[in-house]
Amino acid sequence: MKYISYLIILFTLRGGMLYAQDDLQIGSSFDQFRQAQGAFFDYSDPESVNIKVSVWGFVKFPGKYVIPYYSNAYDLLSYAGGPTENANLEDIRIFREGEDSVQTFINLDYDDFLWNKKLTSHKRAPKVITGDILLVPGEDRLYFRDYFTLTLSVVSVLISLAILVINIVD
Repeated sequence: MKYISYLIILFTLRGGMLYAQDDLQIGSSFDQFRQAQGAFFDYSDPESVNIKVSVWGFVKFPGKYVIPYYSNAYDLLSYAGGPTENANLEDIRIFREGEDSVQTFINLDYDDFLWNKKLTSHKRAPKVITGDILLVPGEDRLYFRDYFTLTLSVVSVLISLAILVINIVD
């Protein structure tokens, strides 16, 4: 019986050594592992100049991006995974700090770009430069289900209080 126990333990330990893997080598190299942490995304072009920009707000992947210098605002929005369903597409802005610390906002009407069949004027997407911040504002939207749940909770509390008052009075 002892020998069988030793054999089971030996096979268990040996099997664990055969299937052990190094966590940092699964799927990618250490450099890619490091870059994926902390919302840092590298879409750089090794054959051109690259810039660092940020994306904030209601996009799928907000964070810091390294992108080619020839990218425009819509490219950057695509790199960030696009706007979420709660994004306000009429008020997308690029915050840019220019020379002499002059701060400017460039407004983009992405909703007009998406839904109008005839654009009123041919607007080119603005280029992004180093240090730009793409701001995609938005807010959580409440749907019928959310309003219904909230109303039901309040009504439930009021009914419970009414029953409590009736029981106390009687």
